[in-house]
Amino acid sequence: MDKKLLAMLACPVCKGELAINDARDELVCRPDGMAFPIREGIPVMLANEARTLTTDERLEKR
Repeated sequence: MDKKLLAMLACPVCKGELAINDARDELVCRPDGMAFPIREGIPVMLANEARTLTTDERLEKR
């Protein structure tokens, strides 16, 4: 994903910063514990489409 696009995106729930998880094609909001999928290069920024992070994923360093 383009770094400029990532800088413009925010979590739709808390409006916080998102991190990219290239291995899973997701945008991650650690404070909310949510991972938003990226499908065909397009981030799906819907809370009902997000996956809940595991405890280990929430504790990982950025």
